Amino acid sequence: MGDESVDRSEGFGERLLGLLLDRAPLMPPQLIAPLIAEEVARIGGREVSILLQDYAQEVLVPLPGRKLHVGQPQPVADSPAGHAFLRGHVVEVPQTQGGVRMYLPLVDGSDQVGVMALTLDTVGDDDRRLLRRLAGLVADMLVTKNAYTDQFFQARRREPMSVSAEIQWNLLPPLSMSVPQVAVAGILEPAYHVAGDSFDYALNDSILHAAVIDAMGHGLDAAAMATVAIGAYRHARRVYVSLEEKYAYMDDAISRQFGPDHFVTAQLMHLNIATGEFELVNAGHPAPLLIRDGRVERQLESATTLPVGFGGEQPRMRQHVLRPGDRVLSYTDGIIEEHLTGKEPFGEERLIHCVDRLAQEPSEGLRADLRKLSHTLKRERGGRTSDDATLFMIEWHGGAADHLAVLD
Repeated sequence: MGDESVDRSEGFGERLLGLLLDRAPLMPPQLIAPLIAEEVARIGGREVSILLQDYAQEVLVPLPGRKLHVGQPQPVADSPAGHAFLRGHVVEVPQTQGGVRMYLPLVDGSDQVGVMALTLDTVGDDDRRLLRRLAGLVADMLVTKNAYTDQFFQARRREPMSVSAEIQWNLLPPLSMSVPQVAVAGILEPAYHVAGDSFDYALNDSILHAAVIDAMGHGLDAAAMATVAIGAYRHARRVYVSLEEKYAYMDDAISRQFGPDHFVTAQLMHLNIATGEFELVNAGHPAPLLIRDGRVERQLESATTLPVGFGGEQPRMRQHVLRPGDRVLSYTDGIIEEHLTGKEPFGEERLIHCVDRLAQEPSEGLRADLRKLSHTLKRERGGRTSDDATLFMIEWHGGAADHLAVLD
């Protein structure tokens, strides 16, 4: 028999979240936002907005919908909504006409989806706790519904997107991921015309698997090659083979599908998130940079093998050991080969200078720091991005590999 002394009655907060959970599964995507606004109104919230990040990571755009407050896009760099989004913390702004405007990050797992904004007359600790939980549920709902609607994509798109970019954005994993031991973040430029650059990662037990690739050429040919390369990489990763064997799987797939005149450069990485052991295979790619104690300490060298698709010999893997707090920055050649107006290529030296300069500023978190670096590099290049330019960063914190042990 159950313990009759245990109170199993439904409290107000549980009832509100429960109503949303009960109604959401069969709710069509276009009614999700009105449903959220309706539930927020139950606790006295008004002027509800759902803000999603645009593909260029410059603004947070309001999701249109009945019962929603649809205002102007909010800049990611300098707005209360942007601060909540980048830092992952609730931001509260007292309003001159009364009430408090709250900006709650919408986090699915550790990937920032957007921001939920609403206004309350007064805000107490119970409100904050309930709204944080509601925001987590809303993020999960948006991610789930996004799998079978274009509504959220259309809201995020600020300009026409090429077919190759459509392919690449559908190929990507979440742009960021964070657990207590490690965090990753990536960014692609030009967001609406990227073709051959891509990255991928997965955390399997204590090993972070990561790859950054750059397929030759432009447009659909490059996007098709990148798709095959990432597909072969994921296939190899899921059958538990070594870094060297991952290279062989990718090399075979590209050479068979596209012939001997096509290739993909690649950076293949394993990081043991418990020990900091970092394994690296470089297939014709720029060497990643080790950022330690606020500056670029060195390149992480490895024996370079031929790009994927050329049928090179089995590559030699190089091992490094990271320290807690280290960051590893991988990038594609579009970052350093962009020609400045009437001048020489941008170059690795300028890249390192930008990284060192920004590392002296207070960190806002890995994703925010990488976004700032990408936008700074673009400004330094005079706003030009004539080739794909990708950044991918890993930050190792260290700690127990057992996630549950970290939470105890």
